[in-house]
Parts: sequence; C-alpha cells; structure tokens
Amino acid sequence: MADAWIPLGLTLKVAGWATLLNLIFGVVLGYLLARTRFPGRDLLDAILTLPMVMPPTVMGYYLLVLVGRNGPVGEWLMSTFGINLIFTWQGAVLAAAIVAFPLTFKSARAAFEVVDPQYEQAARVLRVGELAIFFRVTLPLAWRGILAGLLLAFARAAGEFGATLMVAGSIPGKTQTLSIAVYEAVQAGQDGLANFLVLVTSLTCIVVLLAAGRLVPGRVPGRS
Repeated sequence: MADAWIPLGLTLKVAGWATLLNLIFGVVLGYLLARTRFPGRDLLDAILTLPMVMPPTVMGYYLLVLVGRNGPVGEWLMSTFGINLIFTWQGAVLAAAIVAFPLTFKSARAAFEVVDPQYEQAARVLRVGELAIFFRVTLPLAWRGILAGLLLAFARAAGEFGATLMVAGSIPGKTQTLSIAVYEAVQAGQDGLANFLVLVTSLTCIVVLLAAGRLVPGRVPGRS
C-alpha cells in the first residue's frame, strides 16, 4: 500500500498547477467578458465554457491533435524549445486545467458582474490607475466568488480522468493520478488496492469541501 500514496501526491501536484493556471487565465478572461462588450463575445464565452459540457475524452482528443508531436502547437514546442507534453505530468496539468477551467471562468465572471461599477468610477474620479483599481477595488469585492470557483476547479482537476488518460496516459509514478490508479487497480482485479485508493480519494474530497466551507462561509441571516 505504500506505493498507493504516490498517485495522491501526483494528483495534488497536477491539481495545484492546474488551479494556478486557472487562477491566472480564468480571472483575466472572466474580468474581460464581465467588463467589455465586443463582437463575438457570446461565441468566445461559449468556447471557453465548452469543456464543461463536452466529454473529457473528446477534449483529450482535441488536445492530442493540438499538442501532439504532429500537432501545430506540439510541433512548434518541440522544434523551438524541445518540449514534449504527451505522456508527461505537464500534459496531465494541461488536460486538468482545461477541463476545470470553466468552473473558475464562470465563477470569476459572475463575481465581477455583481461588483457595483460605481466603486470603480469613484476610484477613477480620484485618479487611481486602472491596474490599481482592479487590485484595490474590484478584486477585493469579487474574491469570494473567485475563491469558490478555484476550490471547485481544484476538486474537478483532482478527479479528472478521461482527458488526462488520453494526453498523459497511465505511467505509474509519472502520470498515474488517483482516478487513473483506481481504474487500473479495478482492471487488474486488485480490489484491496482499489478500495484503499477510493478511500484516499473520498477523504481528499472531504478535506477540500471542509476547506471550502472554512474559506467561503455562508452568510448568517440577519448579519451583513
């Protein structure tokens, strides 16, 4: 059972990096679509939300076509930087980040949309720069919604299976996350290992939910 902890460490590593990527791109794109109007805005929103409704294996196939050795991005990465994402933990991060991205993006956009623009306008009247307004006014008012989306994205990335298996495969100690390890254990008839991995996965999910309850507490009626 000692080796069973390796998939947990890899899962936390992959989910952590995927959540960091979602924090950067999800917040930026969520703010962009919440505050600006431009042609094709609805189409861009639909494309960014697509991983939420599309089967993970289909997303994995798209990633293979895009970042594989013969794909446009994969061939460029290999020829320019010598980077190969297929069958690597970095590929698993990419797959998990894309599948979990809509949870951060949608939460961030909704959080920014409920921020009263009058606060931002008041800061502009005081000659505060746009970057300072974002970090000192808008972001502090929207952080609860963003944090909730990040926690959901982390949980989704930790449980990702289909796209990760397509892009990163199942290499023990390298790309085999908890969900893939459970699948492999069941296929091999290792019921004891599968039960242990399922228990570890369940406890991890409970810890994430408890953290979400601590960091994003619900409002108490009668209190502001």
